[in-house]
Amino acid sequence: MFCLAEMCDNVRVPPWLFHLKLNMAVSEELNKKLANKVVTNVGLCIALYDVLRLEDSYIFPGDGASHTKVSLGFFDDILIPPDSLQHPSRFDETEQVWIWEYGTDDGKHDMFMDPGEAIRFRVVDETFVDTSPSGPEMGDLSENEEKGKRIPYSLTGSISEPGLGLLAWWS
Repeated sequence: MFCLAEMCDNVRVPPWLFHLKLNMAVSEELNKKLANKVVTNVGLCIALYDVLRLEDSYIFPGDGASHTKVSLGFFDDILIPPDSLQHPSRFDETEQVWIWEYGTDDGKHDMFMDPGEAIRFRVVDETFVDTSPSGPEMGDLSENEEKGKRIPYSLTGSISEPGLGLLAWWS
């Protein structure tokens, strides 16, 4: 199972990276440190998604590198298709939310899946797309714009098993 994680870290940027913009140098160092590594109480960090906040940088005596405190978030491109939700589920047009119709001895209870809520899910599929530039392209401009909007890495998940779904359902 995967969970999104927001972390805070002090990043050491060596002097040979000072020619880069600070957020680029910090991202490079964080990816070296965390990508494809297991972090205690977090799990496997797949890749850095975003640097949320950069604080002031400091240079310590005897070390020519700058040290910057950062907040970062990991991975946002996760899709859970409607057929991978708890059964039976329906979409409420008025509320604009998915609802799991949880059945008990007392009848049906509506369990709302509000956007932005923390969930537990199972990874069903992963997609890697090479988005590196390949040189000038000939053709329709709208075709080139579509290629620029591709997501380099995405996951497809499922919450259709016991214990999966909104964390609030199971606590």
